[in-house]
Amino acid sequence: MGTVVDDAASVEFHAFFERHYAELSRLAHLLTGEPDAADDLAADALLALWHRWDRVRAADHPVAYARGVVANLARSRIRSAVRERRRVALFWPQREEGTENPDVAGVVDVQEALRALPFRKRACVVLRHAFDLSEKDTALALGVSVGTVKSQTSKAVAELQRVLGTRGAAQQVHAAIARTGEAAGRKR
Repeated sequence: MGTVVDDAASVEFHAFFERHYAELSRLAHLLTGEPDAADDLAADALLALWHRWDRVRAADHPVAYARGVVANLARSRIRSAVRERRRVALFWPQREEGTENPDVAGVVDVQEALRALPFRKRACVVLRHAFDLSEKDTALALGVSVGTVKSQTSKAVAELQRVLGTRGAAQQVHAAIARTGEAAGRKR
């Protein structure tokens, strides 16, 4: 059962929420430029405030504290988006590669074999062989050690060789993904 103090804090927080939610959402929108994310950021900020409501309501300026929380969450979101864009730019081909007479059946076989792999193995194979990243760059992109990249890539290539029945599984993956990218580029 809640106590009178808990009920009073709940009522006080609810009033704070009603008064300031729209303002905090607008602030998040202006900071991030993302109208869809603004409501989520404001809600996340208010949830964080609720968890620390004793300290917030004792503060001299609770609204300023709330704005600071929104600003920090928006900063984190922007940094995360920038990191993601950098990762995408690293792996996106800078030049168009062309292939005459693509082997559609081969591409489908490789795609099915890749989908059957666990995510980390699939990511290692694709980054190493389709995007020609070094072991170090692959490890950096996935947030794992170079040793993990080596072992996961080796195990994945062995599984692909078993499924595809060829010694050139890595080259097949490279060629198939290049063809898949071309087909996607032509549809645009």
